[in-house]
Amino acid sequence: MWRPAVLGFLGGTGPEGKGLALRFALAGEKVFIGSRDNSRGIEAANSIKKFSTGNISGGTNSDAASKSDVIIAAMPYEGQQKTLEPLKTSLSGKIVITVVAPLIFDKGDISALPVKDGSAALEAQKILPESRVIGAFQNISARDLLVPSKPIEADVIVCGNDQDAKDYVITLANMIQGVRGINGGGLKNAGYVENLTALLLNINKVYKVHSSIRISGV
Repeated sequence: MWRPAVLGFLGGTGPEGKGLALRFALAGEKVFIGSRDNSRGIEAANSIKKFSTGNISGGTNSDAASKSDVIIAAMPYEGQQKTLEPLKTSLSGKIVITVVAPLIFDKGDISALPVKDGSAALEAQKILPESRVIGAFQNISARDLLVPSKPIEADVIVCGNDQDAKDYVITLANMIQGVRGINGGGLKNAGYVENLTALLLNINKVYKVHSSIRISGV
């Protein structure tokens, strides 16, 4: 199986981006954490180096896009378009994994945000027509990812239209201890997975847990 030289994170300074970067660094991948601000990208990389002896560096989103072979888009949904649009050329031909789950937080209530194009992943593919967009990792607890000793008991549903890219992301998911990558079909199905995040967050509130999903029978 092909392995990229560098896994780059766009908007990777939040808990989800840093958590995934940490887990992949622990699995032996070289990671680069990008941010709008160069110093924040470097700071985020330094914050997880204490947990891993892997190759972890940071800088701007532009650096992450140009220096990396595979990209993980981990910015909040409201920043997706303005982050991806200027990077179209750098991201052309590359696998772009979006972990974005559009959500509405209103006075303690959490719900899924309807997206005109059907999902954040489909919108990303529209913004990046020359990239191989995959939707995955939307339902994993960022807090758990940041605790390296904690196994992540979860399935990651991987949706995309490029079979080779999807196979790679399934393999990538399997690198995280306790995680199993599941082929979720085409990118059109990514919206169902994104919406599950709102449900899981509501379950977390009720039971005071970090819930995840498992697919039985597979």
